[in-house]
Amino acid sequence: MPDADSSSIVIDFVGGAVGFRLRRGEGRGQPLPRACGMAKGATPTIVDATAGMGRDAFFLASLGAHVTLIERNPQVHAALECAMAAAREHDDELAAIIARMTLLHGDSRALLQTLGPEVVLVDPMHPERTKSALVKKQMRDLRDVVGADLDARELMEAALAAAQNRVVLKWPQRAAPIEGLRKPSHQISGKTTRYDVFVTNG
Repeated sequence: MPDADSSSIVIDFVGGAVGFRLRRGEGRGQPLPRACGMAKGATPTIVDATAGMGRDAFFLASLGAHVTLIERNPQVHAALECAMAAAREHDDELAAIIARMTLLHGDSRALLQTLGPEVVLVDPMHPERTKSALVKKQMRDLRDVVGADLDARELMEAALAAAQNRVVLKWPQRAAPIEGLRKPSHQISGKTTRYDVFVTNG
């Protein structure tokens, strides 16, 4: 298991916000699973192309989806490995969720070509808000380690070429669209986040 001290990023699938979300029993009617096409009982294979803290991947796996997480930053990848191992050892319920999660280290733009997923979730590092206090400390720490995703459009184009069914772009509700990207097929909005859905199967 990687040394938890090797990264300033701490990820926890047992307690905190992720554990609360699981205990609260959020279901397929939430905006993210709806955007991924899970609302009517379907359980597609999903690639989370920008794994980050792993929260969305864990949530989708808790609903039964098999999710491949791709993370290119070595520190964040190591933190994800630690968090998945800890959750696997915690209890059988969490172990069953982690069993549906596969973690890869690399560049999604290349790896997506080899995976052929039904759904690709893309959650680039969002544009900075004008008031840093609005961004939770954990996300500020992640931004400090990862930096800005200047290749978000390239990643989206790779996702659109690879996804069999749809690409879901997670984006701030009021942020401008990624420049040069085609319009989504439809949008699903949450309180502060919107999910731009790009259908790829015609």
